[in-house]
Amino acid sequence: MNCVLEGSGVKAFGKAVHALSRIGDELWLDPTVRGLALRSVNSAQSAYACFLFSPLFFQHYSLGSVSEPGRETINCKLFMKSVLPLFRCLTSIQRNVERCQISISTPNDRVMIQFFCKHGITKTHNLCFQESEALQAVFASHLSPNVLKAPARLLSDMVMHFPVSQEEITLSMTPLRISLRNYYDEENDHMKNMYTEMSLHPDEFEYFQIGVESAITFCLKELRGLLSFAESHCLPVSVHAGAAGKPVCFSVENMVLEASVVLATLIDSESRGPSQCEEMLVPTPPRCAEAAVPPVGPCEADRTTPQDIPAVMELIASSQGSPIINPPALMLPDDSNWLGVADEACVSATTTPASSTICSLLFRALSSEDGCTARLPVLAFHSDEEEEDYTRSL
Repeated sequence: MNCVLEGSGVKAFGKAVHALSRIGDELWLDPTVRGLALRSVNSAQSAYACFLFSPLFFQHYSLGSVSEPGRETINCKLFMKSVLPLFRCLTSIQRNVERCQISISTPNDRVMIQFFCKHGITKTHNLCFQESEALQAVFASHLSPNVLKAPARLLSDMVMHFPVSQEEITLSMTPLRISLRNYYDEENDHMKNMYTEMSLHPDEFEYFQIGVESAITFCLKELRGLLSFAESHCLPVSVHAGAAGKPVCFSVENMVLEASVVLATLIDSESRGPSQCEEMLVPTPPRCAEAAVPPVGPCEADRTTPQDIPAVMELIASSQGSPIINPPALMLPDDSNWLGVADEACVSATTTPASSTICSLLFRALSSEDGCTARLPVLAFHSDEEEEDYTRSL
């Protein structure tokens, strides 16, 4: 594969590398008949980005031996830390570089990037690559119920109000408005957080289609690079999204290039279907009950099994709509020191009228509704008479 870029094309190519560096630590170069594709994915595989430069983008583009019949497509995987320094200063590249040539040599497993600068200076960089499988995200954007299209400057102006340290944001979509706000975990200290929310009227968008009202939460870091690229080329950004938990896709395109970023979204734990609501007949224990069953390490796994000790969380209806399983009589092993911290946390919790009765594994604290008597046995009682008998015996 051999391609040549000139003038502003070198800066645009560098901008794409900058945007992909926000996604992952590896860069895929995939020369195809449709053009040269640059791809990246993060380590958690929750963010994927692709920039496809068509042959019209280059002054010269040829696949060479790759285009021969029976020849497999080359998929080059490079380390981002070896490619990014070559395009670090885009201002200097635009001022000094006249032409850039990129070629892939399969016998040597090398990618050669040459910068032909002013005054006859030529900079040559040889990067080793590793052949790998093709990288492609499976996402059908045409099936998304919600589609938005807006100028990149509009979205960039909204994003700039969030600090650089902001990790996740929530995009709420309704037929009446689009809002963007920052997102924080429940564990964070709310007194130290600054909450920002901005709203847009549907008239602000070039295209506006809302099929399902939803609020999706995704990472902001991976999106900033695409918005910066789109704004520098004055390209509108399209958004394809659905319900919470479904991927969201941000894309730009024109005659010579296509770019897209696919991000995973958080699952809305509060949303339940009608079948799950009907099954919530048994009072749900408070959230501290989740801590009553700590993860079993290798040592505990040898002594007890999930069949011997049913988890307290089995009283909670499954999020997939499966029926509630009433646990059998609980048998506590002799060595039960691993239950001490969790039970102490649950007993100290304060119940509300809407919450269920707290059934501790060691002690029982009953509310006005006797809901746990038939499910879990009392393993220890606290009695004043037993204390008096014990004092007299002393």
